[in-house]
Amino acid sequence: MADVPTVLLNNGVHMPQVGFGTSQIRDHDAAEVVGQALEVGYRSIDTAAIFGNEKGVGEALKRSGIPRHELFVTTKLWNTAHGYEPALKAFDESLRRLGLEYIDLYLVHWPAPARGEYVHTWKALEKIAADGRARAVGVSNFQIPHLRRLSEETSTVPAVNQIELHPMLVQSNLRAYHSEHGIITEAWSPLARGQAIANDEIRFMAQKYGKTPAQIILRWHLELRHVVIPKSVGRMRENLDIFDFELDEDDVHALSDLHDDTRVGPHPDNFS
Repeated sequence: MADVPTVLLNNGVHMPQVGFGTSQIRDHDAAEVVGQALEVGYRSIDTAAIFGNEKGVGEALKRSGIPRHELFVTTKLWNTAHGYEPALKAFDESLRRLGLEYIDLYLVHWPAPARGEYVHTWKALEKIAADGRARAVGVSNFQIPHLRRLSEETSTVPAVNQIELHPMLVQSNLRAYHSEHGIITEAWSPLARGQAIANDEIRFMAQKYGKTPAQIILRWHLELRHVVIPKSVGRMRENLDIFDFELDEDDVHALSDLHDDTRVGPHPDNFS
């Protein structure tokens, strides 16, 4: 089993740098698929209310027999649950579906700025953390103006911002803001939903290192200190086999230079 390194969150909690994403895994398949991921060696599992698979994920965690303290479970609040009281209720529902007594990391899935509620939502997450029901709280898909507003109107800095991030969308300004304010950058769709794997430069680099294109991209994320949550069912082992090599600094820069502002998901400013 791979010895997955951890990153230190701003509240002292350690988070595995590589986790298993469960987007698009149906609930009735989740117990088996997540169970396989746990057998391979993943200990960080990322789900969300909107994925509709929290119950199956929870069943996999229960069946695994792995001590709870060895697991790191992330789930997220969906846009329709924004607001203080709705957020508290949504958290309770996620906790129940997962069958857990606490969550390791609870995220606001999108800022949904048109709803105008994300500050109130964040204050609910502050209470959840203060009550010890989430070891850490953070956000997902927040842009710099959203993060600044949280810093101006609340007292807790998000531990994590989970964002779309891959060589075609390097999010330099946002990552710099994270570094300045002690926020860990976590990449969803770290392989651009597989699009980056077909890049000729990445394929050439894979030959150079004797690795697959996916492993090259995931190693690039690690070199930049990102947390990554690849979700490929067919490449579980491959995506975890990235700790026995390092990329040359020039190659890290070359991958970053592939940025062309391509998104595979919606823009946070326009998604509600």
